[in-house]
Amino acid sequence: MTCDDVRAALSARLDGEDPQAPAAALDAHTGSCPGCRSWLARAERVTRLARLRPVEVPDLTTSILAAVAADRAAARGVAATTARARRQVLRVAVAVAAVAQLAVALPVLLAGFGVGADPHTGREMASFDVALAVGFALAAWRPERARAFLPVAVVLAACLAATSALDIANSTTALVHEVGHLAAVAQAGLLWALGRSGGERDRPLGAAVVAGRG
Repeated sequence: MTCDDVRAALSARLDGEDPQAPAAALDAHTGSCPGCRSWLARAERVTRLARLRPVEVPDLTTSILAAVAADRAAARGVAATTARARRQVLRVAVAVAAVAQLAVALPVLLAGFGVGADPHTGREMASFDVALAVGFALAAWRPERARAFLPVAVVLAACLAATSALDIANSTTALVHEVGHLAAVAQAGLLWALGRSGGERDRPLGAAVVAGRG
């Protein structure tokens, strides 16, 4: 065996591996070869120091916690942005419902358009529609008030649906004449969604829309 072969076998033995050489032959060679004996002494010293020296592991606790906190903050920011966008869409939808209600009611109230044979009853209904439209406008302007107005819209939608079903069943009206009452159901649904959207106190709708464009 050459010195290189012996040293490779000794290195394997120090590492706990199979030296693939008889131990007696290795010991005999190191006993007669000063170079290999010196090499073995240095290798044993290095191996012993490597095994005894503590491994310094950096403390990553602070950086890991900071990364986790940053991820959570980013997730909360995305969720808050999504909630604000959804809230603004609902506010615009409620405002459109209010404008549509006024567009239908004001001509009847002010000019008597479409009141039919009973102008007084037509104007009374138009007054009620105007009041309803004002409530929707207030909810769109200040969404935190939507929940307070929601019972009125729900009761109105339920009553209209019930009376329409009874009148259709009694053949006192036609289904096509009652389809318009679905708007009341849709309005109640919009108010319900706006009330559940939560969030902080909003700015007026006009300011919010302008800020969103910028």
